[in-house]
Amino acid sequence: MADTSFDVLILGAGSGGYACALRAAQLGLTVGIVEKDKVGGTCLHVGCVPTKALLHAAEVADSARDSEQFGVKASLEGIDMAGVNAYKDGVVTRLFKGLTGLVRSRGITLIEGEGRLTGPAEISVDGTAYTGRHVVLASGSYSRTLPGLEVDGERVLTSEHALRLDRVPASVVVLGGGVIGCEFASVWRSFGAEVTIVEALPRLVAGEDEASSKALERAFRKRGIALRTGTRFESVKDTGSGVAVTVEGGEVIEAELMLVAVGRGPRTEGLGYEEQGIATERGFVTADERCRTSVEGVYAVGDIVAGLQVAHRGFAQGIFVAEDIAGLDPRPVDESAIPRVTYSHPEIASVGLDEATAARTWGAEGIESLTYDLGGNGKSQILKTQGFVKLVRRKDGPVVGVHLVGDRVGELIGEAQLIYAWEGYPEDVAPLIHAHPTQNEALGEAHLALAGKPLHAHA
Repeated sequence: MADTSFDVLILGAGSGGYACALRAAQLGLTVGIVEKDKVGGTCLHVGCVPTKALLHAAEVADSARDSEQFGVKASLEGIDMAGVNAYKDGVVTRLFKGLTGLVRSRGITLIEGEGRLTGPAEISVDGTAYTGRHVVLASGSYSRTLPGLEVDGERVLTSEHALRLDRVPASVVVLGGGVIGCEFASVWRSFGAEVTIVEALPRLVAGEDEASSKALERAFRKRGIALRTGTRFESVKDTGSGVAVTVEGGEVIEAELMLVAVGRGPRTEGLGYEEQGIATERGFVTADERCRTSVEGVYAVGDIVAGLQVAHRGFAQGIFVAEDIAGLDPRPVDESAIPRVTYSHPEIASVGLDEATAARTWGAEGIESLTYDLGGNGKSQILKTQGFVKLVRRKDGPVVGVHLVGDRVGELIGEAQLIYAWEGYPEDVAPLIHAHPTQNEALGEAHLALAGKPLHAHA
């Protein structure tokens, strides 16, 4: 029974599942984790990590292409996708080996195979039933498509297919202007492809502050990426040499490939959840702030719970659940304090509320905002990047939103999260000393300005 009965039994070894397993084992609990593919899940193998490796390769390509503006004579001879993929896969392999080593060193039992919930405390894998005093559902997500839109993996791709491409396409239509669509559009444009983004909503990355969306759209247009925002997709046809994409209004856009990047859905169907009484809504498992489902003793974490679908949310929820099971009474994850980053060129990063949401919450007269242009930031000028730091605060109150645009600004979001989560006032942040010249300094400058004492900005 020791091999099939655990204190914590987890279905899915992605970000949320393995974080829960590692922390639970650290706390002295026996842990079994079921995974049909590889430990690390979407994020490590077909999501966050490999896409960011592509984005870094794209940054290197841009640096070579634009080197003369820095006084360096170099040329971009082309993109060797075999070499790019070898670099990308090498990063993933090293992280995967490290992660599997961690799991093994903590004494966690890895159960390989397709699991299904067959009881409130039971998961069956290939005919063997495993039980847990507590069960954690962490089965992750899949690439969505649209009704009637068939993904063939050849001409019409999901992000998983795109990561395996052995060539740079001459032209691509990206269906969806969210995070995934914008990141792939950015990569392919840097690699030399002609790119058109089709987005049904009025703007790109619609979950971000409107100013951030507009800045990204300007930058993309300057890079030669064509945008069709506020435009619905109607159909796609294989032309034999590519695709012909028809959009609202009858316009036909021809390209070599089409990427379907319309979001990710929860992987819950066919896993026995509803049969065991687990409440769901639109496919997502219904869970409270403590990640508890409608069935006693069963938790849910990560992408199967409605909310921001990012790996670090899964990590935080997994750690929380492990500590909750161990009786440590941890504080629930604050969803609004989860940082968001789009790793395009330029990057977008944010935490907290955008200006429109803050205005709806406290009234337009109850908030104020300030935008500090990166033109006044020395390191940003050295990097030749444009963008801004935008702060939103309650009138005479704390900062409730931080929004960043510019190359590498994702690295600044840690301090921004601390300011937001600690309900910092601009006057609290202004005295902090930020190293010069760094992009991090721009956060300090923005808070100085909002506190009424701007330095490298006009009063």
